[in-house]
Amino acid sequence: MSDMFFDETMFVWGVMLIFAAFVFILYVMKFKRQQRDYMEQKIQADSVGASRPQAQYPIIDESLCIGCSTCVAACPEGDVLGIVFGKATLVNGLRCIGHGDCEDACPVGAIEVGLGDISQRDDIPALDASYQTNIPGLYIVGELGGISLIHNAIAQAKIAVEHIAAHITPVVGDLKDIVIVGAGPAGLTAALAAMQKGLTVKVLDQQDAGGTILQYPRRKLVMTQKAEIPGYGWLNREEYTKEELLEVWQGLARDHAIDIDSGFKLTNLDYHHDHMTAVSDCGKEIGARNVILALGRRGTPRKLGAPGEAQAKVMYQLIDAQSFREQHLLVVGGGDSAVEAAIALAKQPGNNVTISYRKARFFRIKKKNEERIAEAIEQGLVTPVFDSNVLDIRPDLVVLDVGGEALEIENDFVFVFAGGIPPFDMLKRMGITFGGEEKELVA
Repeated sequence: MSDMFFDETMFVWGVMLIFAAFVFILYVMKFKRQQRDYMEQKIQADSVGASRPQAQYPIIDESLCIGCSTCVAACPEGDVLGIVFGKATLVNGLRCIGHGDCEDACPVGAIEVGLGDISQRDDIPALDASYQTNIPGLYIVGELGGISLIHNAIAQAKIAVEHIAAHITPVVGDLKDIVIVGAGPAGLTAALAAMQKGLTVKVLDQQDAGGTILQYPRRKLVMTQKAEIPGYGWLNREEYTKEELLEVWQGLARDHAIDIDSGFKLTNLDYHHDHMTAVSDCGKEIGARNVILALGRRGTPRKLGAPGEAQAKVMYQLIDAQSFREQHLLVVGGGDSAVEAAIALAKQPGNNVTISYRKARFFRIKKKNEERIAEAIEQGLVTPVFDSNVLDIRPDLVVLDVGGEALEIENDFVFVFAGGIPPFDMLKRMGITFGGEEKELVA
């Protein structure tokens, strides 16, 4: 009887060991497959420069990282991070827009979302803790400083104004205490915070209150994090439409009578012993004791340089997709703006939408957009032409270069989303230090 019990026990243990070995083998195979996938993503991203961040990104302390992958799961953009050889690794830096969820999720504090060492970066201005540049009285807030998202812009604007208010002294004269360039969330927050402290303010912008939000397509969803706006209260929801955000900001500008000079395109700053003068492209000048630059990073839309681009049918933004129906449309670009435009246009009745991108796949778009464009392509609503460039734009067609071969497609309108030319050259002409540059302070 005891021998039979011993044999049965050994049999059970044997089955359990075999099962455990099988599970272990499956785990190892899954782990290796995952490592291979992450490495392939990183290699592909490296090949097109997508692994290098444009602004903020997750900075990983490998000495602390335990490879638990909570950061990977927490990231709402998808493949920004991956676990490679047991450590969190930046796989696709361009996809990071600074949510910070990975930092919050890490159980050992191995991740910090920031700009890292900017000493070698010529696209990030050097700012102090109050967002003041190397030029006393000149501040940069919002995405121009490298940190995106509305709640960051609001926080930075408040800090800059606090610093100005703490150091300003009363004077007699017509000079404004602060001139703010940019009427988006950062600029308007700065204006409201300054007015609450009794400072005199003028806001300058090429357009009206709303800034870059005005350029968003109709009913575009904007992801936000909680932020308190002076004179308004809290933005509490995770998503707002373009129209809802514009209603907030334009309502604040109206209700608080913010002094906004629309149609002012900044080209330079002149420095004097006790103030600065903002100069517009038409020669208009406005003086102030302090200046806050709340400009975006996109700058002037980048053009293709293709023959026929000057035609009226070529546009660089899409405000209302519903205006285009029963048309042959080409969208040029591979970023979020291009993908969102292609999807919006494809939803309109009778449209034939093609998207041309110079790379082999979409790399730098948000996870949600990646899923939506993949679905649109699968359903035949959008036709992608990768590894392509625009050769010629004609009245009734567009010629694409696809791997050295010319492809002609019927066309009524072209939407170009090839990025923008940031205002960095203008800032450097103003004397603003970037990265590790060393310049004397301008008095």
